[in-house]
Amino acid sequence: MTLSFKASLRLLLICNLFALLSVTTAAHTNSAMASVQTASAPATLIVDAREASRNIFHAHLTLPVAPGPLTLVYPKWIPGEHGPTGPLVQVAGLELKAAGQTIAWQRDGVDMYAIHCEIPAGARTLEVALDYLSPVTTFAGNGYGFTPNATARLAIVLWNQLLLYPQGKPTDELVYHARVRLPAGWRYGTALPVISDKAETIDFAPVSLTTLVDSPLIAGQYFRAVPLASEQNTSAEIDMVADSAAALEMSPELIEHYKKLIVEAGALFGAYHYRHYHFLLTLSDQMDFNGLEHHESSDDRVPEQMLLVPSLRAQYATLLPHEYTHSWNGKYRRPAGLATPDYQQPMQGELLWVYEGMTQYIGNVLLTSRSGLRSFDDSLDYLAYVAANLDNSRPGRRWRPLVDTAIAAQVLYGGPTEWTAWRRGADYYDEGLLIWLEADALIRQQTNGQRSLNDFCRSFHGGQTGPPRVVPYTFDDVVAAFNQVTPYDWRSFLKTRIYQLRPRAPLGGIEASGWRLVYTDAPNTYLRAREQNSKVYNFSFSVGLWLREDGTVTDIVQGLAADQAELSPGMKVVGVNGSKWSVDAMREALRATKGTNAPLELVVEQGNRLVNFHLNYHDGEHYPHLVRDPTRPDLLAQILKPLT
Repeated sequence: MTLSFKASLRLLLICNLFALLSVTTAAHTNSAMASVQTASAPATLIVDAREASRNIFHAHLTLPVAPGPLTLVYPKWIPGEHGPTGPLVQVAGLELKAAGQTIAWQRDGVDMYAIHCEIPAGARTLEVALDYLSPVTTFAGNGYGFTPNATARLAIVLWNQLLLYPQGKPTDELVYHARVRLPAGWRYGTALPVISDKAETIDFAPVSLTTLVDSPLIAGQYFRAVPLASEQNTSAEIDMVADSAAALEMSPELIEHYKKLIVEAGALFGAYHYRHYHFLLTLSDQMDFNGLEHHESSDDRVPEQMLLVPSLRAQYATLLPHEYTHSWNGKYRRPAGLATPDYQQPMQGELLWVYEGMTQYIGNVLLTSRSGLRSFDDSLDYLAYVAANLDNSRPGRRWRPLVDTAIAAQVLYGGPTEWTAWRRGADYYDEGLLIWLEADALIRQQTNGQRSLNDFCRSFHGGQTGPPRVVPYTFDDVVAAFNQVTPYDWRSFLKTRIYQLRPRAPLGGIEASGWRLVYTDAPNTYLRAREQNSKVYNFSFSVGLWLREDGTVTDIVQGLAADQAELSPGMKVVGVNGSKWSVDAMREALRATKGTNAPLELVVEQGNRLVNFHLNYHDGEHYPHLVRDPTRPDLLAQILKPLT
């Protein structure tokens, strides 16, 4: 709905007032909150999402300009996506106008994300129109620009996909006043401060471009907001959209666990670095299932029935605690190589083992007994799965050190499933979890239980409660922070585990905390939940194979029986020990290998041929578990127990 002249004038006065006041923004390189520079009028961005169900978002920008040459850029390096993932290919209908005339533009011959134009004499504003074409299905690549952002009943507005900004300007210093128009009847959730909400047209307070891009919006026909916490200076809630009303049913017990998550995180870190936190939870089978962190919100995408189906909840329970932890680790404290002044500067991911690895550890600690979102026994099976996957099913660690998976994150994200075991993927998440567990256990041992990683979190990520800001750090800062908790050769501890080749996974934390990794024929509950959801079946701990439900090989483990028999990804198993292929037939065949000398026989479709393979394997089913080591104290139980 178009605003009346009086309403528009009133809105303009409010906007100018906001611009003249010290509008807060997330500063990239200063430990104090920076003020938005207001020498020029704010840019305006109007997003029309009324055709989101057709996967089209329309955007109109008004940018303050001066006559002469101008270069505009489209955001390329999106914080949290760890790569140059700005979805430039999805932009269409770009048109520039100034002083009542259409302005010609030309793309830079080297930097595809930059366009050049000439602003005519007398022009003070530039009008930019563009469409963002949300993918219908995921296509090759990494980042949310390669995945759907809308369905018939919901949409996710990612501002970076819908705007341009002047080249060379720090995003902290650019002010944008955003407005969004939604389909009739849709409701929304966002961390952006709202100044007007009328008839599906929402106006937001002017903020820095940094804050705007850091504050996505979800909206939909089916919407629910669940308050979690409200204190004097902070609050938290879950905002949900779904493709059906039934999917929004969150049990009172689950709500209480999420409330406990907020309390436990506050007790761990000692401060909140947001004013109002919004979990933006999208429940849809038409989305890619993923999460992206922000200072005051998180973009969390899960299967439509996640709140209702136990196996889905078991697999995706870690998502919200993980992204929430990023408000402290990744957004407030950020590796210096990722704290860039704009969205065009390349990011350096060498310290992602802190950014993501520590978040993986803390998120799972908060998930378990501290919040009750996962039981202690289920956490044991999860940790066993993580440890075994890295120790047994990642032969690529023989040639690629962990740090290289972080440095090369921008090329590893979005890689094909095939050959991941040998190539390695974003292993700094789970291997980082094991390293931080080992550090936690070591601190407890060195201090006779007087200190722990909780103390590191409070000193390194704590500070004062307040609005978002960024405090960058280096490897040396991490080492120094460890030594403040307890003196030790932390530099060597980290260097040997992260920068050197290690054929075995870092299991020292599991062992030091009083547990051992073993393999038995009893199913692992977390592994079975993943299999039930993905329909990819994990036999990597026995013969070294992952198989789809139809028998297609998705990956193999170099050195194990399937590799020795020369199977490879893409082949399709159609027969097992004389029976037609099925998951149950494969499991029965594995059980039958124990105590025999006969090989496991597979009939495999390879192109247009049927080939017989004989696997030299005789140990039955193998699934990972953790068992107690009675010779050591149970530090893991101490680590996972609630702080409040």
